[in-house]
Amino acid sequence: MKNTPKKHLKALGVEYLGINYCGWQRQPQSPSVQQVLEEALSWVADEKIISQCAGRTDTGVHAGMQVVSFEHDAERDDKAWILGVNAKLPNDISVRWVKTVADDFNARFSAQSRSYRYLIHNSFARSALLTGRATRVSNPLNETSMAEACPYFYGEQDFTSVRAANCQSKTPMRNIQHLSVSRNKEMIIIEITANAFLYHMVRNIAGVLIAIGEGKYHPNWVEHLLESKDRTLAPATASAAGLYLTGVKYPEKFNIPEANTGQWVWEE
Repeated sequence: MKNTPKKHLKALGVEYLGINYCGWQRQPQSPSVQQVLEEALSWVADEKIISQCAGRTDTGVHAGMQVVSFEHDAERDDKAWILGVNAKLPNDISVRWVKTVADDFNARFSAQSRSYRYLIHNSFARSALLTGRATRVSNPLNETSMAEACPYFYGEQDFTSVRAANCQSKTPMRNIQHLSVSRNKEMIIIEITANAFLYHMVRNIAGVLIAIGEGKYHPNWVEHLLESKDRTLAPATASAAGLYLTGVKYPEKFNIPEANTGQWVWEE
């Protein structure tokens, strides 16, 4: 009786622009990032590849650093994986790095935290170049007030008020470790890190901060909102266009890059 060869386990760092996709997860009759990536991986491996990701991004959401893991039998070096898979991918999806990982690694379940960036183009005139890549708010925003609201979200709390009505998570408890707001000329940047996120949680928090920046609420109103555990009290969910998965943190033993180091278009 022949022994079954032991499968190899790989991790990928994947970057994508989500405009043309229904999100990460496979959907019937709609193109997804997972579907397109797995087809390219399967072509290189010459076998069917099933992948696991760190965070299931929604329709129109982007990623500067999506971490993906998959098993395979193929004998390929890391350079061959990058060149081969990228040759089969469309220009709006790219594998940035590949590495072999320990057998106990899982892109989703090994993650300790995830970081997102939300971009707001705060300008009276729209930008053709930022269409689908940032959320435009034409009203002037007070980024100082938005930043003053951030500490109310810190720590482990019940985030029912900023979860989607159809969120299927068994618990609304999450732990926000970092939340900040800054401005670079017309661009307002929200940075957020948590152990995990509820469905639409980041976009709902962005909606709250935008409303505060417009002067509709005082920063300390966030405390009342979270204590109410009432989603209907919160402003509308912010657009997917400005949302980017930017980093995933894992235990040091796996030696996974936390974020890509490439420069963003608004950075000097």
